[in-house]
Parts: sequence; C-alpha cells; structure tokens
Amino acid sequence: MKKTRLPSLSLTTSSFIFYYGSMLFFSVFLCTTVESRAEDAAQSAVAANQSVATKPSQTKPFNYIMENRPDPFLPFITDKTTDQETGDPTEIIDKKEPLTGMQLFEPAQLSLVALMETGKDKFAMVQDSTGKGYVLTEGTKIGRRGIVKAISPNKVLVEEMAETRGGKKILSYIDMVLKKEGEE
Repeated sequence: MKKTRLPSLSLTTSSFIFYYGSMLFFSVFLCTTVESRAEDAAQSAVAANQSVATKPSQTKPFNYIMENRPDPFLPFITDKTTDQETGDPTEIIDKKEPLTGMQLFEPAQLSLVALMETGKDKFAMVQDSTGKGYVLTEGTKIGRRGIVKAISPNKVLVEEMAETRGGKKILSYIDMVLKKEGEE
C-alpha cells in the first residue's frame, strides 16, 4: 500500500497564514469588545445624569462661627509677628515713637496743683518734682500711653491704653485728684 502524501506547505507560507489568521481573529474580537464597552459606558453616563438630575442636593451650607477662633483668611505670619521676639502673649509692648512734651512724664510723677474753667474750655495745672509747672487740656497726651480724657472740678481723668504682644488692648484709668491745702 502506498501512502498518499498531501501537498505540504512551506514553513514560511504556514507561518504567514497563522499570523494573518490570528490577526484577523483578534481584530474582530477587539472591535466587538470595544463597541460593547463604549455602549455600556454611554448607558451608564446617561443613567448617572438622570439620577443626578432627579436627586435633590443633600449638602447643607457651611457657616463658620468666628467666636474665639482666628480669621481663616488672614495669613499666619505677618510683619508684626516676625518683627517681635517670641515671648509671653500677655506682655505689654511699647510703641517705638519718640516721646515729646508731656509724654516724658508719667501721671504718677506729676502733682495736680490747680483746675480752671473758662466758658467751654477746662485747664489743669500740674507740676513735676522740681516744681516746674505745665498746663493740661482734654486730649493732651501724657506718659507713654495716656490721654487726658476729662477735667472735672476736683480731678483729672487720664485714660491709658496698652497693647499686649498677643494683640489684646487693655484700658486703665488714673485719677489725678486736686489736694486741698495742707493735705498730702
């Protein structure tokens, strides 16, 4: 018995057929997969848009309560904080302005010797430890932080405003009382 032999293809021809056949198969497979994925994505996007449009907004407006909190829009580092040394926030700081006139004397260094009123104007006379006299009117700056606020028939009210390193303002009042003759 004689075997019949089928015609054989050469190695290059069979490689060629296998390569292009598999390419054709995968291209068809990928096209159908990409198309189905695109359709699924389009359907899910439409469904998401419909659910967003029908859902009412569940977010509540945010209100920031400023009580005992810093302002969130101010910078943390300012010229004021970088110029000063770090220290106690309750420490009183002095302004760096030159002192002139009555600012050279603190109210405790002066003694009230006379009060005078002429129509609308009120004047007070004070003297320092050497006996030199000075005239005060309402609004006169006295000492580093003081201002004459009021002159009444028997005293002068001085308001002192100090600022701490933490930015807190402290008000204090000093009464300079007119002493009667013979009183110390």
